[in-house]
Amino acid sequence: MGKTIVDKTRRTLTLKRTFGSPLELVWICYTQPEYILKWWSPAGMETKIINYDFNVGSNWKYIMSMPNGLAFTAEGAFREIVNHEKVVSEANFKPKTEGVVLEVFFEKDEGNTNFTFNVIHPTEAYKLEQEKQGVLNGWDAAFDRLAELLWDLT
Repeated sequence: MGKTIVDKTRRTLTLKRTFGSPLELVWICYTQPEYILKWWSPAGMETKIINYDFNVGSNWKYIMSMPNGLAFTAEGAFREIVNHEKVVSEANFKPKTEGVVLEVFFEKDEGNTNFTFNVIHPTEAYKLEQEKQGVLNGWDAAFDRLAELLWDLT
């Protein structure tokens, strides 16, 4: 019996942004640890990088601490990297979100950068559950911080 293929669009939450910064700068801020520390988590949280090796097949791990002392672990492995175009990573955000794939696309648009961020879930039901929990709000807040960082650097 053949394997049933489920359209990934039904399992995907997507955020799109246009940053008013050159693609090269957006790429650096998304991929270099010294910049990731400044925007990765929503405001009020601190990110600490435990492991980060930006190469296909390599792992990354961050700890995100809240002011009340609670901490979340974010970890994964890079599946695909296309310089200045695309980053694909497996990801777990314990204890909230596990077993997802992050797909990030960067597109030059004159002096701006179009940024598409997909969170692909293992099932449509899990995607709907995550959506109801407001998982995109956390990402949106982190990307607000990325936009501020880019503004400061541009």
